[in-house]
Amino acid sequence: MRMRPTLSWTPTEALPPGTTDLEPVAEVLSTGGVLVLSGAGISTESGIPDYRGEGGSLGRHTPMTYQEFTASPRARRRYWARSHLGWRTFGRARPNTGHRAVAAFGRHGLLSGLITQNVDGLHQAAGSEGVVELHGSLGRVVCLSCGDSSPRSELARRLEEANAGFEPVAAGINPDGDADLTDEQVGDFRVVPCAICGGILKPDVVFFGEAVPPQRVEHCRELVREAASLLVLGSSLTVMSGLRFVRQAAQADKPVVIVNRDPTRGDRHALTRVALPLGTSLTTVAARLGITVDAIPGKD
Repeated sequence: MRMRPTLSWTPTEALPPGTTDLEPVAEVLSTGGVLVLSGAGISTESGIPDYRGEGGSLGRHTPMTYQEFTASPRARRRYWARSHLGWRTFGRARPNTGHRAVAAFGRHGLLSGLITQNVDGLHQAAGSEGVVELHGSLGRVVCLSCGDSSPRSELARRLEEANAGFEPVAAGINPDGDADLTDEQVGDFRVVPCAICGGILKPDVVFFGEAVPPQRVEHCRELVREAASLLVLGSSLTVMSGLRFVRQAAQADKPVVIVNRDPTRGDRHALTRVALPLGTSLTTVAARLGITVDAIPGKD
């Protein structure tokens, strides 16, 4: 399966309006067996912007494609300079109440699984277990030649050493961890090779135009088959890699409920779309179910 470089989506048909009624969310969760599919919108309250919502980064930023990254040393230099700076922001981001609520639902046995389209690791930081990272993680780096996998923190240390004094001021940070820098700011940034074989290093994330590993896709399909319902949190579902699971659930007559402030590409497959902020919505639902959304131990 390939992530198509679909950067925008415009409805071609009238979609059902969003609601502010949280009862459908509470109802599916109270029944249990809920598979959560989360997108960038759940992380905006942690300071990580989304692509397509209000103020989304696509208005100023085109994500890197796999083809450009692998074909052009200049593109890789630009990517790693911007990503190196952006990684500092990702490293400081903390889970918000939305992430914590999802973790609480999991602890209370209401979830059958959790698939995230995000690469920020905030679900795990909030305490969720068994998270399937559909598009990978910025916390890991892989070599395109030998396949070695290493922590992003190690690469960050090596890039710091190779680029002493690199301290540009970014215009913004994007959901893929890419900071907005001009070519002048990128300058002669030095990219470091794989420490084992000297090959090209790439973040362990699925770029636009790159294939999601088939085993991961099949695992997600199995999670949909086993779930009683699907709860989509903060995703526009513009990219087919997430939308296909919504379609699969709907075709199997499993309830699909979406919480997203803006219309999504999956609305016509859903029972309803709740057009409310995620953090307050999920904590409100948790309270209705008698579930406490805990602070992260040792952090608050």
